[in-house]
Amino acid sequence: MQHAFPPLKLAGRSLLPIVQGGMGVGISAKRLAGAVAAAGGVGTIASVDLRHLHEDLVAQSKPLKDQASLDALNLIALDREVRAARAAADGRGLVAVNVMKAVDAHAAYVRQACESGADAIVMGAGLPLDLPEMAADHPQVALIPILSESRGIGIVLKRWMKKGRLPDAIVIEHPKHAGGHLGAAKIADLSDAKFDFRRVLEETFELFKSLGLEREAVPLIVAGGVNSHEKVRTYLADYGASAVQVGTAFAVTREGDAHDNFKEVLANARPEDIGEFMSVAGLPARGVLTPFLKSYLKREDKLQANAKADPARCTQGLNCLTVCGLRDGLNKVGQFCIDLKLAAAFRGEVSKGLFFRGAEPLPFGNAIRSARELIDYLLTGRMPADLHTA
Repeated sequence: MQHAFPPLKLAGRSLLPIVQGGMGVGISAKRLAGAVAAAGGVGTIASVDLRHLHEDLVAQSKPLKDQASLDALNLIALDREVRAARAAADGRGLVAVNVMKAVDAHAAYVRQACESGADAIVMGAGLPLDLPEMAADHPQVALIPILSESRGIGIVLKRWMKKGRLPDAIVIEHPKHAGGHLGAAKIADLSDAKFDFRRVLEETFELFKSLGLEREAVPLIVAGGVNSHEKVRTYLADYGASAVQVGTAFAVTREGDAHDNFKEVLANARPEDIGEFMSVAGLPARGVLTPFLKSYLKREDKLQANAKADPARCTQGLNCLTVCGLRDGLNKVGQFCIDLKLAAAFRGEVSKGLFFRGAEPLPFGNAIRSARELIDYLLTGRMPADLHTA
C-alpha cells in the first residue's frame, strides 16, 4: 500500500503505522486481528473471556462454578484465536494480544499468548510494571504498555530500565476520545490538558533525553479519536508519533468478530447517544446509551448507596477482576457484572449489552466496510468510491 508515512518498526519488522486496538469481549479476535495483520498492520486480539466465541467451550462452562475452571477454558480459547489469526496473517503484519492488568488472571493470559505464538503483548487498565517478568521466557515477544500521560510513562520506563528492558513501543491513549476503560481517575478528569497528544509526546521525548535515550528509542503510538486521514497526518508528520491505534472504526468493519447488531449499534450512535460512566473496575468508561445503560444510570445512585462487600452479590459468583465495584462494595464505581454485559453486547443483544465506543464520528459514517478500506483511507485519504462521507 503506497502512503507517505514511515513504517512502524516493531519486533524486527517494518509495518504499516496502523494498530488495531484490542476490544473485548470478543470484538477483536481472530478474524479482525488476522485481517489487519494480513494487510500489513498490527492486529490485536482482546484476551478477555474468549470462550464466548467457541460453542464447545461455552457448553463446557455452563456447569462450572469456579473462576479457575473458566480461566482454563479461556486459555484454550486464547490459544485457538492466536493461532488462527497468525494463520490468516500468513507471515504478514503482526499479531498482538491485549491483556488487561485489571483482570485477575492477567499473568496467565500473558504466558498463554506468548506460548501460542503472539508477536506482542499490549497491556493497559493498570500500570504494567511487572510485564517483563511475565514474558521473561519469551524475549522475542514485543511488550507494549498502554498509558495516558507522561508521568505514567516515566514510571514504567524507569522501572523497566532497572530490569534491563525497554518497552518495544508505548500506546498513548487519550481518555477524552477513546472507548473502553479510560486512563483517568474520574470522569471529571477526562478533559485534563495533561492528556493532550502534542503535550504528552513532547514531554515523553524530553523524558527520553533525560534518560539518555534516543528520540526513536521507543515508538509512540497515539490512540483515541483517530477517525480521519487528516488526524493521522497530524499525529505522524507534525507531532512525531510512530503510529496510530484505532478501535471503534475497526470494530464495525466486515471482519469485526462481533454480531452484526453490535456493529449497527456502534455505527449508528450519535454524539448524544454516547455517555461516560464509572466501570466496575474503578476506571471511567464510555459507551452507547443502550436500554441497559440508560436504566442503570437512572438507578446508579441507589445501587451505589447500597453497595457492600459481598462476593454473593457478583452476578456470576466469580472473581474475574482484581477489583470489582459490585463484588467489593466500592460505592463510587459500577454496580453491575461487566462480563455478562460485554458478552451480551458481543452476541448483539441490544437491550442487555454494554457497548463501549469512542467519542468521535466514524470515518465511513454508518457504513460497514472492510478493514483494508479503512486502513487505506487512514493512510492515504482515499475514500471508497461509493461513499461520500466527509
